[in-house]
Amino acid sequence: MSKSYYEFFCPVKVVAGHMALEHIPFELAALGAKRPMIITDKGVRVNNLLVPIEAAFIDAESVISAIFDEVPPDSSLQTVRAAAQLYRENNCDAIIAVGGGSVIDTSKGVNILVSEGGDDLLKYSGAHNLPRPLKPFFVVPTTAGTGSEVTAVAVISDTEKSIKMPFASYYLMPNAAVLDPRMTQTLPPHITAMTAMDALTHAVEAYTCLAHNPISDAYATAAIKKISENLIFVLDNPKDANGRLELAQASTMAGIAFSNSMVGLVHSIGHATGAVAHLPHGLAMSLYLPYVLEYNIDTNGDRIADLLLHLAGAEVYAATPAKERALKAIQVIRNMRDTLYDRTKLPRTLQETGKVEKSQLADIAKKAIDDGSIIYNPKEANLKDLKAILEKAWG
Repeated sequence: MSKSYYEFFCPVKVVAGHMALEHIPFELAALGAKRPMIITDKGVRVNNLLVPIEAAFIDAESVISAIFDEVPPDSSLQTVRAAAQLYRENNCDAIIAVGGGSVIDTSKGVNILVSEGGDDLLKYSGAHNLPRPLKPFFVVPTTAGTGSEVTAVAVISDTEKSIKMPFASYYLMPNAAVLDPRMTQTLPPHITAMTAMDALTHAVEAYTCLAHNPISDAYATAAIKKISENLIFVLDNPKDANGRLELAQASTMAGIAFSNSMVGLVHSIGHATGAVAHLPHGLAMSLYLPYVLEYNIDTNGDRIADLLLHLAGAEVYAATPAKERALKAIQVIRNMRDTLYDRTKLPRTLQETGKVEKSQLADIAKKAIDDGSIIYNPKEANLKDLKAILEKAWG
């Protein structure tokens, strides 16, 4: 079925490859920036991931004017204010985020404050509340998972009120995403697995949910192919630069896909599980993906069947009778999860996580029904349906 109307938008420049970091000073200069601030976390700094970035500035006209490395695993309002203060004290004129999802979200928040002035982030929360473009902003991802380097959204915690505040604006999109395999070579196996499954879920939901379009389909299917061909290889060869670059590109492509086509029920249940049981997002994605696809199969089995080609390759696809392809695609994802469990102990069921109580399932289902992603799921789901999916995922 062809779309009668859709929009596709990705203004983020992608700078990717084996010497991508060395291009940062040039890209900054093109935007008129000379005094960037790096925002990162302790883990990135301890693993010496800033060293090649700092080296890139040795002969450059621009200079790294400040480094903020206090970003916690869950980004917070206090952190955003502290980083904005450091930016102002050092007369910075651009931001380089070096890290995973929390660092990128924090940096988006900092960019709002240093561009708009003041300390009140709350007045910009919600959708499209930013009046103008922000300061030059580059993202150097150190995981291959969230896709935040190409999205227009950020989530920042208000720890005093225990709520997560969403921000959405096209102005939050970075000017450039810099993908360099050196930044993910030290990722531990379980984080490599978890973040890749996060990216795979973005791509699968982008392709199988209601708002997909022909351009997002191209990004989504390419991302699925890259992850299925490279994830296990990278776990066996963690320092392989080409494999790492493939996973980084897949994550970015999946991010571009889902920010144009939205996600569905895997994300609704995953967000709810994060809120109730503090399960890491990537783990929740990996855990729920096959169960939601099974739930959706009688509504969009043809779309799920298409995935088999990208998950398993042309020979498997051709050898599988058309009516069996959707189930086979789900089986390939299950097999992938089994392999990841064997290699990295990445849980496949809620029970295996050891972090979720069976008594919490009802609460997770309640929160999931109110999550915005549910409206893009191809098959409607009520509370009873969600509880049934959660029972299956319990293990």
